[in-house]
Amino acid sequence: MSEKPKLAMYWAASCGGCEISVLNIGDKILIVDEVFDLAFFPCIADFKHHDVEGYEDGYIDVCLFNGAIRTSDNEEMAKLLRKKSKVLVAYGSCAYEGCIPALSNLTTKDETFNTVYYENQTIDNPNRVVPQVETQVPEGTLTLPSFYNTVKSLDQVVDVDYYLPGCPPEPEQIWAVLEIVVNALLNDGPLPPAGSIVGAGNVAVCEECPLDKNVKTITQFYRPYEIQPEPGLCLLEQGLICVGPATRSGCGALCPQVGMGCRGCYGPLEGVDDQGAKMLSAIASVVGVGDSTDDEFELEEMIDNVMDSLADPSGTFYRFSMAHSLLERVKANGNGTNGGEVK
Repeated sequence: MSEKPKLAMYWAASCGGCEISVLNIGDKILIVDEVFDLAFFPCIADFKHHDVEGYEDGYIDVCLFNGAIRTSDNEEMAKLLRKKSKVLVAYGSCAYEGCIPALSNLTTKDETFNTVYYENQTIDNPNRVVPQVETQVPEGTLTLPSFYNTVKSLDQVVDVDYYLPGCPPEPEQIWAVLEIVVNALLNDGPLPPAGSIVGAGNVAVCEECPLDKNVKTITQFYRPYEIQPEPGLCLLEQGLICVGPATRSGCGALCPQVGMGCRGCYGPLEGVDDQGAKMLSAIASVVGVGDSTDDEFELEEMIDNVMDSLADPSGTFYRFSMAHSLLERVKANGNGTNGGEVK
């Protein structure tokens, strides 16, 4: 058996972009191949669940786990890979904060199934069939993972050693993490403190964004297709939502530089518990309508009109951080459960 360090990568509830992003490190992938043996990477090689079960605890030196915890299978694999891995990295926004999958925490499992299997215009389902955990057929019992009511981030089900944010992470970040691990494994180099966010910055995206900021006030918000932004000027000041003020740096402000506001995929700044609340605070500070001579009720109406032009506040401010937010999910039946099912 090879003595090379063992690398694993697993895909839970996510789009699959994180697997592809690993290839973005270019020819450095050859160094990864030289240094590591793959212990588990079902996206590119034929590995099975029982392969991982057969490994000794700690056999995998580093596991890049991407994807949120949406099903019982996701949770089972997270716990198994935690047990078998020396270092477990929450790779990408879905594992780090829940990301897009966790927006379903704004509704319930039942409502999700209703939309997908009953009200979907592309599905003909007269018998109102939905997936079942167990189904009896002549050949025996077919099983599916349980679909949870609440999407969770990786660290809400297992301990995580390091976080690598991004949707997906940028190549420089990916290589920074792999380089640290390789140096530690081969040269007894230092590892960052447990729980560190690796490869990202410590200031807001606005700090690394080259667009000019003139502290203008906003009287209306626009969708990206509604206006052509003025080149070189802060998008938020032009009424285009940009979550840069509430988002950790490290991406190079790639989106704002091409006219698309930051969506927040690098997560909250250090010390911020709720990225959405931080952004709402930033928005409140730049809304500019009326003056001190206006009637209080008229002023309130003017502010409401500005905020009404902001489409989908929940999906905008919690696009990547819903599972980690103070909200975590909407309440159903008054207690955050769905028919008694907490998960």
